[in-house]
Amino acid sequence: MEAMNPEENKKIEPTKSELEILQVLWQHGPSPVRFVMGELNKIRELNYTATLKLMQLMVDKGILKRDESRMQHIYHVVEDEQKTKEHLLDKFLDTLYQGSAGSLMMQLAGNKKTTKEDLEKMKALLNKLENEQQ
Repeated sequence: MEAMNPEENKKIEPTKSELEILQVLWQHGPSPVRFVMGELNKIRELNYTATLKLMQLMVDKGILKRDESRMQHIYHVVEDEQKTKEHLLDKFLDTLYQGSAGSLMMQLAGNKKTTKEDLEKMKALLNKLENEQQ
């Protein structure tokens, strides 16, 4: 049995609402609550107090950090976007596909929403990976 990396065990997994906030901050960089709320309101209605509370909880969890040096607090994402996405994808892959990237690819390729362009990108990626292994 493989030993679990203690750092992986303590990795915080953002909720759906927290992921929406992370998406805004990844796209626009460090921002105040009001800006994040404005961006989220393009997706769904969320008031200032609810946004502030969510972001404060994210600070408490260690997902965000808050710069209090100015009157308007600015929130920053703690962990790199790519690292967060890799962790979530690994967890998803392990949970739903028993760790099989091939099974996930087959599911994606068979999905009704997969376009011809998506399939071409998948083929190109597979060819690249195959050439790198030779």
